[in-house]
Amino acid sequence: MEIEFSGEIFYWRGPSPFLFVAIPKEDSDDIKAISSEVTYGWGVIPVSVQIGKTEWTTSLFPKDGLYLVPIKAKIQKAENVGEGDEVTIRLRIERR
Repeated sequence: MEIEFSGEIFYWRGPSPFLFVAIPKEDSDDIKAISSEVTYGWGVIPVSVQIGKTEWTTSLFPKDGLYLVPIKAKIQKAENVGEGDEVTIRLRIERR
């Protein structure tokens, strides 16, 4: 499954403070529909992500009916983005 969307980077002080982008509801619902096939536990889903020219692997986190994409510090630096910026994200979920 491949998804492309735009969203605002926001700070969430959860168990591990980080910057995230929320995946829109419709796309989150599509991910949830296949989650049992792709999760490795706790509802966390491994993905490949791209912002601009930077690609990396990470895991989506479920929160309040949506999935969140963590934006690592090295990605923020590489793409010169931060909290409050709008970014376009491409992500790929591999079915097992």
